[in-house]
Formats: sequence, structure tokens, C-alpha cells
Amino acid sequence: MNWLLKSVSLIFHPILMPLLGVLFYFSKSPRFIPIEIIQAKIISLLILTIALPILLYFLLKNIGRVNSIYLNTTKERLIPLFLNGCITLLIINRVLPPTEIIELYYFFVGILISTLACFILAILKFKASIHMIGIAGVTMFYIALSIHFSINVNGTLALMFILIGAIATSRLHVKAHSNIELLIGFFIGLVPQLILVNYWL
Repeated sequence: MNWLLKSVSLIFHPILMPLLGVLFYFSKSPRFIPIEIIQAKIISLLILTIALPILLYFLLKNIGRVNSIYLNTTKERLIPLFLNGCITLLIINRVLPPTEIIELYYFFVGILISTLACFILAILKFKASIHMIGIAGVTMFYIALSIHFSINVNGTLALMFILIGAIATSRLHVKAHSNIELLIGFFIGLVPQLILVNYWL
């Protein structure tokens, strides 16, 4: 059970959440989007949201700025969160501008807002759960898409709620966060997506 709870934090690392949102969108959207465009977007996002952050992590680790992929202290979080904000801003401006796929544009605007909120809290020495930010934001996006496209994704949503509980339990088990840090993280992820729904739903 111990290894299982620890593995949950790794398997559902926040770095994967933006791409999960994008893949879900392309798999459920009834709109016709050329396969070449879809592939180009996914490859670009794979590079920018996963490959580049991993490379930056190893760079920061080599120069002693971070000690773990979990960014266990508020001090460790500052540079990675700032860099993630810059990457997200690049995605908003170059990969997913509002003139192309407005749902994904606002999804990443929400990610940017959540990142900035987490960054500000880290400056204030408060360690909101980035895991909860990621899973809550994606879950809210799934809910909004199900309403927007009038599709039944109850099975997916049930799985997401189970994952929210599993991730929260995992983070508590490894003593990475307190209850309040998990709760604040959940709302930092959920609220921006909920507010931005008004611009595209």
C-alpha cells in the first residue's frame, strides 16, 4: 500500500495535466480539425509542457536550485513556477491563440492564473499543493467540455473524482502537505477554470 500511494504522486504528476486536458479535448470535440493540426498541436505541447520542463528541472537540480521533482519547499518552487508561467504564456501566444481553439486557449489561461497564484503563495511561504491544482483544473475543464459539447463523460468524471481522492491521500501519506495546503491547491486549480468558462461556454 505504501508504494502504491507513493506511485500515485508520480504517475499523476502535475506536469502531465495540461496535456491530458488537450488530449481529452481532441478526443471529444465534435468539430472538424485536420489531423495535421491536431498532431502539430500535441507535439508542440508535448515539447513545451513535458520535455522542456524536465530538461529545466535537471538543469536546476545540477546547479542546486531544486532537490526533488516534488519541489518540497517554497524556495524550490519559485524558479520552476516562474519558468512554467513563461512557458504557459508562450503557449497562449504561439501555440493556442484565441483565434484558433478558444476552449484550449482559456484552459491555458486558467493554468497561467493558477501558476501565478501558486507562485505568489510560494513567495509568501505557503506551499499549496501543485498536484491538487493540476487535477482540479483538468477536472473542471472536463466538466465544462461535457456541458459545452453536450456529451456524456460520467465515467471519466467519476474516475477524475477518484483520482482527486487518491492524489490527496497520497500527498498526505508522504507528509508532503497539510489538509489546508491540499484544499487551497484544489481551489487554485478549480476556480480560474470555473470563472473562465464564462468566456467560451
